[in-house]
Amino acid sequence: MKKGVAVVTGASRGAGQGIARALGAAGYTVYVTGRSQTAGASRLGGTIHETAAEVTAAGGRGVAFPCDHGDDASVRALFAAVARDEGRLDILVNNAVSLHDELIRPGPFWTKPTDMVDILDVGLRSSYIAAHAAAPLLVAKPGGLMIFTSAPGAVSYAHGPAYGAQKAGTDKMSADMAVELRPYGAASISIWMGFLKTARTAAAVAERPGQFDALMATAETPDFTGRIIAAIHRDPAMMALSGRTVIGAEQAQVYGVRDIDGSSPASLRPIVGGPFTYDEIILD
Repeated sequence: MKKGVAVVTGASRGAGQGIARALGAAGYTVYVTGRSQTAGASRLGGTIHETAAEVTAAGGRGVAFPCDHGDDASVRALFAAVARDEGRLDILVNNAVSLHDELIRPGPFWTKPTDMVDILDVGLRSSYIAAHAAAPLLVAKPGGLMIFTSAPGAVSYAHGPAYGAQKAGTDKMSADMAVELRPYGAASISIWMGFLKTARTAAAVAERPGQFDALMATAETPDFTGRIIAAIHRDPAMMALSGRTVIGAEQAQVYGVRDIDGSSPASLRPIVGGPFTYDEIILD
């Protein structure tokens, strides 16, 4: 039985691909968005059509929807199509992000290209626009869930100031949206993912042997986050998490969720600390 309708942004590859696949395995219809439509479009591989096929093969229904998340009109068209063709939206996973090829290159920000800051356009602003377009569907009935994928870079130094600003902004934006969604029974939650086993990670490990050995020992698949999202959505106490930034590995322990290889990835809290807690004090 189909569990509902989800949109996963930036799902041609990487985190979004695994999240979409896991939601498919949980029975969801998943709209897979991104720009990559043809093989070879990215050096990292992956297309929205390949991911949609994996969603369907996993047991859900994958719908490939070309979308440039730097183009507001393209994003609006996405949610208009979901409204027209599905008549509902149960989960939005805001995952699309612009990751520069020089993200992990050592050196201060002023020695790197200025377009490193594009992560604030596709990664922060784009999530706001997607949430804005999706909210009317999510609040149509209680139980809607908005997820933001994030990382410990929100509170600790990682990859420079643009990256940190995007992660910190994502967590706070999710918390503030939760305040306004709460009266409608819809939740907004930011999830810190761990070090991910993706094509991008594999390329980084090959490029810098030894640099990521400690992190690889705790690495998790992106499907793991998708499994956690499915568990959150079926949790009768979901609203208690709304407004919070949660560490995926810790929330998985609460639900008894394991990674696809049966492992229980460790929380990075002892290494990087924990998320901020935001007050819902209304200052307006």
